[in-house]
Amino acid sequence: MTDQQTIHFCGFLVAGPVVHSHAIWRNPAHETPFLSLAHYAGIAKTLERGFFDFVFFADRLAIADRYNDSHEMGLRLGDQDATRMDPLPILGAMAAVTKHLGLGATRSTTYDAPFNIAREFATLDHISGGRAAWNVVTSMNDGEALNFGDVPHLNHDERYDRADEFMEVAFKLWDSWEPDALVLDRAAGVYADPAKVHYANHKGRWFQARGPLNIPRSPQGRPLIIQAGSSGRGKAFAARWSEVIFALQPNITRMTAFTKDVRAALETAGRAPDAAKVMMAMMPFIGDTRAEAEAKRDLHDSLIDPRVGLSTLAAHANSDFGALPLDATIDEIADTGSQGNLAALRSIAGGGSMTIADAGKIYGRGVMCPRLVGTAEDVADELIAIVDSGAADGFVISPAFLPDTFDTFVDKVVPILRARGRARTSYEAGSLRDRLGTAEARP
Repeated sequence: MTDQQTIHFCGFLVAGPVVHSHAIWRNPAHETPFLSLAHYAGIAKTLERGFFDFVFFADRLAIADRYNDSHEMGLRLGDQDATRMDPLPILGAMAAVTKHLGLGATRSTTYDAPFNIAREFATLDHISGGRAAWNVVTSMNDGEALNFGDVPHLNHDERYDRADEFMEVAFKLWDSWEPDALVLDRAAGVYADPAKVHYANHKGRWFQARGPLNIPRSPQGRPLIIQAGSSGRGKAFAARWSEVIFALQPNITRMTAFTKDVRAALETAGRAPDAAKVMMAMMPFIGDTRAEAEAKRDLHDSLIDPRVGLSTLAAHANSDFGALPLDATIDEIADTGSQGNLAALRSIAGGGSMTIADAGKIYGRGVMCPRLVGTAEDVADELIAIVDSGAADGFVISPAFLPDTFDTFVDKVVPILRARGRARTSYEAGSLRDRLGTAEARP
């Protein structure tokens, strides 16, 4: 690692009223038109102006209804799952208003078929000129299972076992067209060379897929693979497949430990320890003075009802703890859903007790996303220090308000990082994968 390592940046979004911050839709400064195309197109242009590597949308496939076994609280207060539009059509629109910004979306391996996923991302990669990214999730919630008639839900490790085979099939489909299979010889009337288009003929425990894909090989060959597994099994899956590993760790100690584990898992998987970029979530509050930044944070936090955080937490934990008193501790929540999130909450408690009400406040203000509060110089200093410590290769910037956070970050923090040689001043030629430097031989 050099002192002049370029820091990678991603913009984090949900196609709805809430990202990590549950205050976004309550912004007192202006409305947040999260149902409009112009909203997302404007954000894409801002991120490209700041030379971000990519944007990606988190997604889930159900309204949250685990808290008190009801969707009442989440819908009334506007939790993270109150509305989630499909991000793929939005990324197509973003592709039309940008030239370089990478475009990522979440798709589940539990409730889809490899052929559908391979086709969707091959299409996005073509129309964007090699900028597609797939955030791979396994889905964890009973609400999602009920929407697809698949009850009971697969257990944690079994979901990852299935996901491994899903990835194998998707890769076979993306590879079913050789790079030069598309001929387009107009004079001779030859569209493609059939000898260079191959059947996948996959027959496994979970999937059967003949192939080939009905789309020629895309500019990247396959989308950039993003993953955020934080359990032991999740890290093993990420180490096998990922090129970007997204992590939400609440403090530098856990960031450092997480990245160390990831590097070791990559080596265990037979890959170089730096084969995947580790990018940590951060929520910045930036002011001309530290006091102004703190006032922005305090205003933001004043808009959070802890019950909205509890609704999202219940969905992530896949556990109905609504019957527990608010002064009960989080140790009484069963580990049935997102194990990494509950472990992080216990880490925040530092060996002591954290009440369910406290957890709701933390979840509501940002789902444990660490916050950087200060001047643009302060924020730039902290980002550089984290990267130089070896705890991360870059950051997933999570907005407190939209588009406010991205506007301020791009206008005030990015110029400081550029002046210090830590952020790009232009986009390099090539694909998203080329710019991230993650190309390597794949399994």
